[in-house]
Amino acid sequence: MVNLKINNKNVQVPEGTTILEAAARVGIKIPTLCFLKDINEIGACRICSVELKGKDTLVAACNTKVEEGMEVITNSGKVQHARRMNLQFILSKHNTNCTACVRSGNCTLQELCNTFNINRLPFKRDFEVKEWNREFPLIRNYGKCVKCMRCVQICEKVQTLGVWDLVNTGKRTSVDVAENRKITDVDCAVCGQCVTHCPVGALHERDECEKLMDAVHDPNKIVVVQIAPAVRSAWGEGLGLPRNMATEKRMAAAVRALGVDYVFDTNFSADLTIMEEGSEFIERMRHPDNYQWPMYTSCCPGWVRFVKSQYPELTPNLSTAKSPQQMFGAVAKSYYAQLLDVDPSRIFCASIMPCMAKKKEREIPVMNDAGAGPDVDLALTTRELDRVIKAELINPFLLPEEEFDMPLGVGSGAGVIFGATGGVMEAALRTAYYVLEGHNPDPDAFSVVRGMDGIKEAEVEIAGIRVKAAVASGLGNARKVIEAVKAGKADYHFVEIMACPGGCAGGGGQPILDGVEMADVRGEQLYALDRSNAIRFSHENPSVIKAYEDYFEKPLSHKSHELLHTDHDAWKMPNKA
Repeated sequence: MVNLKINNKNVQVPEGTTILEAAARVGIKIPTLCFLKDINEIGACRICSVELKGKDTLVAACNTKVEEGMEVITNSGKVQHARRMNLQFILSKHNTNCTACVRSGNCTLQELCNTFNINRLPFKRDFEVKEWNREFPLIRNYGKCVKCMRCVQICEKVQTLGVWDLVNTGKRTSVDVAENRKITDVDCAVCGQCVTHCPVGALHERDECEKLMDAVHDPNKIVVVQIAPAVRSAWGEGLGLPRNMATEKRMAAAVRALGVDYVFDTNFSADLTIMEEGSEFIERMRHPDNYQWPMYTSCCPGWVRFVKSQYPELTPNLSTAKSPQQMFGAVAKSYYAQLLDVDPSRIFCASIMPCMAKKKEREIPVMNDAGAGPDVDLALTTRELDRVIKAELINPFLLPEEEFDMPLGVGSGAGVIFGATGGVMEAALRTAYYVLEGHNPDPDAFSVVRGMDGIKEAEVEIAGIRVKAAVASGLGNARKVIEAVKAGKADYHFVEIMACPGGCAGGGGQPILDGVEMADVRGEQLYALDRSNAIRFSHENPSVIKAYEDYFEKPLSHKSHELLHTDHDAWKMPNKA
């Protein structure tokens, strides 16, 4: 243990602790801007500068370790002057048009300037102006960048893609796409982790709220909205709703209040995905010599982009089943159009997703199989949902709860846990057990795959068949799993991978709470919804059963293959579609 003083308060902490951590333990707040625990501890912004008694130079609290007898002053006049000066220098290189910034009100730089009463800019403003391809789902605003390096570090250390890097030198130093390439020419998974870890508005999604409302106001369009499982665990955060009020039924009411025609639950197509993907897995297990192993899930478009760019030889290992978003779009413009007795071209299918890669996925030409234009016309993030609710002056506090529309509004507990890491695997194993054993397992029999560990393994026996499974979240962990399999150090039959740490609950389209990872809290909410659901197995979803009876016949039928499956080899990375 190390003994020191912080603001004349005696503190004892373990050796190796940083000043920032030591101060937090005794309730002393030291402000930060660039700091991310275990990811970005480089002291670039100097906002966390503190004074050490007996030393002339201030030090960064985020990466300076405590020493025996050290005396730290966190709020001296010298420290406060330096922080204000550093903030003003940063602002001189920052486009301070805050009123037109997507992060206004949720910006760490803005919060710091308010805290330190920065109300004038004494230095000449000179921020970077550079064009960006605004058709790409990920938008970069160079004038907003504070060069904190968070995006560089999260993409390199956690996602192992290295999309971002420092370019130029001296005062011309900037953060940009690595190797002076265009974003459309790199292996970006569009996972959005750089966005959720950016402290300002330098990175954000392509905003399409107006396109949704344009469709709503078009009398010739029938607007159908699907809402993904993980959205219900986070949609209230950006609106200030407490969790007990931010229910899935109030969420359905809020979306319906926008004026859309039908509000459905993507849990329906998550269950449909399990029927198709689970059946595909059983088919592969019955004819193992016909396939490459292991079989990888294909629900996450960020992961699909990753494997196609980093390990294209493994593309045949991907399940051919479409993601729940794309299955729903195909269903909406075929089966549901038939139920409504309308021309499928009139249906405008919008999805609300916790993900940015869904914007790119819906643009892949081979996903458009219903014959009425794009199967999914628009994909919005959870953040965009919150923004459009605000823009349309809807007060969710005053809304009564409402049910999803039928028949595509029924989802099982297995469908809802798609939003948590391990959820797809667990849902698939529940149904695989039923198909092979002839009866349902305990719904929680496969809970071993739950939890926030980046890599989880499970070995289960179903009908005498040993199934070795793995679950990985975060693309760096996906790389570890793949490399272990390639090196012969691991042997699996079925692998679930989600691009974002913690799964869709921690997705790149979810609300941002800077410096706080929310995937575990949101994931637990999804498991609670699973436990409270009267239906906990995908194969018991009555709407899915009815869809097969009336339209798709059975899993892996010709009609199912035509509408619910895809050819991952039909497009290349980087996909410019």
